[in-house]
Amino acid sequence: MVQRKWMMMLDIGESLERARMLRLGFGDALGPSAGLDELETRVVRLTEMAEALPRYRQHGPVRLDLLAREAYVAGRALGLHPREFALLWRLAETPGEAVSSAELLFDVWRLSFRPETNSLAVHVSRLRSKLRLAGVDGIVETDAAGNYSLAANTPRSALDRRGDWGLDDRLRIGEIQAAI
Repeated sequence: MVQRKWMMMLDIGESLERARMLRLGFGDALGPSAGLDELETRVVRLTEMAEALPRYRQHGPVRLDLLAREAYVAGRALGLHPREFALLWRLAETPGEAVSSAELLFDVWRLSFRPETNSLAVHVSRLRSKLRLAGVDGIVETDAAGNYSLAANTPRSALDRRGDWGLDDRLRIGEIQAAI
């Protein structure tokens, strides 16, 4: 599926309509008077943006911040080790798709061979523990072949199950007001 942020809308006569398209998330919107030089410059800019890494990745309740090299659940930092973050960032690049140990060792550790340590398994275990403590359990999966992935359907966090108020599902806002 093509994302709107990489689409350029051409020959949009009205300024308000161009602004609306930009608000809707289109990469750019040009009027009918745009020349080929302007069009080329804007296409180059969109291409550069497409090749750039995003600052954030969101997967269910987990928000990854590449600049801070940290993951957050409900605004709270998980306190990830740099390799734990790199592992989660790599898995979030292709959620729901299995990534082999060899790929992870290359992408995260820059190793082209399988070391005789269990470093990958240890980092995955620590990452899972931190996610579990944050209320997001089961988001990192392992298949029968030993490949890792982020769950395609993200499990609801404990925060989601409690609601925004941290209250039991049976307690409603109207009941809170009545109790006061």
